[in-house]
Amino acid sequence: MVSKAINQPVRGSDSGRPIMVLLDALGQRWTLRILWELTPGPLSFRDLRERCDQLSPTVLNSRLKLLREMELVELVEGAGYRLTIPGQELGTKLLDLHHWAEHWARD
Repeated sequence: MVSKAINQPVRGSDSGRPIMVLLDALGQRWTLRILWELTPGPLSFRDLRERCDQLSPTVLNSRLKLLREMELVELVEGAGYRLTIPGQELGTKLLDLHHWAEHWARD
């Protein structure tokens, strides 16, 4: 279940279209960084916080809650936080966007 329900208004859009809900979530500070840091594999809360430049535990908890509600991240006992299959698929798309941006910046 997506925390910000599809078809409900989000920042910048009254339509609630899935892409707008996703972009709203990804546009929140630290959300993309958390996804990026989890791409190689699971991390404990402490390790994730360290990789995110000692991000405030309150903000990290908030973003992890959002990502878990969106079913992009899951908490696995003994392993820590990791990307779900949809989270991995999104990561692949973000990596494609990263490559595009690098190419664009060179040109």
